[in-house]
Amino acid sequence: MGKPKKGKDWLGPAKQSGRRRRVVHVFTEGLVTEPSYIEIIKGHAPTVEVRIANASAPGSQRKPLKLVEAAVKLMDKERREARRGGLAPEYLPQVWCLFDRDEHEGIETAFRQARDGGVEVAFSHPCFEVWRLLHHKPVTGTFGGVCGHVVARLPFARDPKDAANLKLVLPHQITGGYPEAKERALRMNAEHGDHEPLVKRDPYTDVHEFVERGLGITKY
Repeated sequence: MGKPKKGKDWLGPAKQSGRRRRVVHVFTEGLVTEPSYIEIIKGHAPTVEVRIANASAPGSQRKPLKLVEAAVKLMDKERREARRGGLAPEYLPQVWCLFDRDEHEGIETAFRQARDGGVEVAFSHPCFEVWRLLHHKPVTGTFGGVCGHVVARLPFARDPKDAANLKLVLPHQITGGYPEAKERALRMNAEHGDHEPLVKRDPYTDVHEFVERGLGITKY
């Protein structure tokens, strides 16, 4: 038998036993912020193929429950393809959802459905910008669930070059900051008691779990 062709399915649905990279599908709540962040850091994950699964989805399909529903369907498909293709364990695909607390309803349900469906979640409260802020400084106190309060503390929010489009993550805003961001996140998250429900922990983020467990990145 000849070598498998590196056609469109080489990194496609999980059916290639000779695959060289693990595929990670990501559903993001944000249309710009999270995808631009992922675009920057994915170069540090040479053994992973990262795909934004809902890149063209409208805003109505970007709420946590909608994200998880779509992610579970994709995970089911990937599992079937993996079984049929005899994919090696180290190359089994992952499906992640990145979403915020904001003022969304059904967050607990979204977490439960994701867990039951084998989908991973990276969660931030009140929003992803907490993770961006941690690349620059420790975070203490509470934001009262208001994302705008987080954005106002971003150091580059006052830079005319960056302030024009704060939703877009730029390389100089995060490069070299991962180790400190993770350490600060762990300290910040530890301020909440174990008894406190995740959806009430303000501020909170575990995006570092996606970076390390999803993409295999420990530094950027």
